[in-house]
Amino acid sequence: MTASSASDALRHWLTAIRPRTLPVAVVPVIVGTALAWRDTDALSGTIFAATVIAALLIQVATNLHNDVSDFERGADDPGTRLGPRRATAEGWLTAGAVRRGAALAFAGAGLVGLWLAWQGGWPILAIGVASIACAWGYSGGAKPIAYSSLGELFVWLFFGVAAVAGSYYLQTGRFDSTALTAGALLGLPAAAVLVVNNYRDRDNDRRAGRRTFAVVFGPRASRIEYGVLLLAPFLALPVLALAAGPGWWLGLLALPWAARLVYRFVTLPPGPVFNELLADTARLQLVLGALICAGLFVGGLRG
Repeated sequence: MTASSASDALRHWLTAIRPRTLPVAVVPVIVGTALAWRDTDALSGTIFAATVIAALLIQVATNLHNDVSDFERGADDPGTRLGPRRATAEGWLTAGAVRRGAALAFAGAGLVGLWLAWQGGWPILAIGVASIACAWGYSGGAKPIAYSSLGELFVWLFFGVAAVAGSYYLQTGRFDSTALTAGALLGLPAAAVLVVNNYRDRDNDRRAGRRTFAVVFGPRASRIEYGVLLLAPFLALPVLALAAGPGWWLGLLALPWAARLVYRFVTLPPGPVFNELLADTARLQLVLGALICAGLFVGGLRG
């Protein structure tokens, strides 16, 4: 293999993996771990690293499985697609290769998850099994989650509530109401990433037989949904600040950016421009998580 072909292959695999979506998987783990550090003054770096790896592998497996499954179902037409180009549909990678890549990522997530379950017990085993099963079911099976109106709920639950609470549990051995609330908060902008994707693609999805929220309820409902998902976290932050410490106020610094994203979503016509809006929505969750962690750190120093 020449250097040029190796470079092309790497670029195509990165396209299939969708790096822009990966922070959505990592941010909740970081916040859950930061909460645990604040509450216990202790941190297992090994468990943290393994949790991040497991979360990344599940996200990568989900993206690869979605890439090949949509192609095989005829849902990715390169001629009409508004979103980023897909590696399998474009013929850059074979369906078999992408499917094997997804299986490898799922297997890796399972192996790391087994070690984490050995550390954390049956609650972590249950979260891990459910996460992998739903990641596969997102695009697989007779009734994929991605072809229904439940996609946003799936993202909110597993890339928000379960990820933060599970990461906290792995470090402390217990669940915590603040961690659950923080997970619910961070899961909202994560779900908003999917709203951008489905709103942009609703016409193609309708033709492919998908019944996403955007297809079933229409553009106006999607605009309301996006606004609620992006702005609701900033209503929860003052509640957390009053109940769990002033460091949570720092997250409000991201509110102007969130409001700007809502304005763009509402005013821009759906099309390729939404690809950058999708990336910016993922970045908002990253910035919000970073601000929350900074607030927890400052609060911990003051405590």
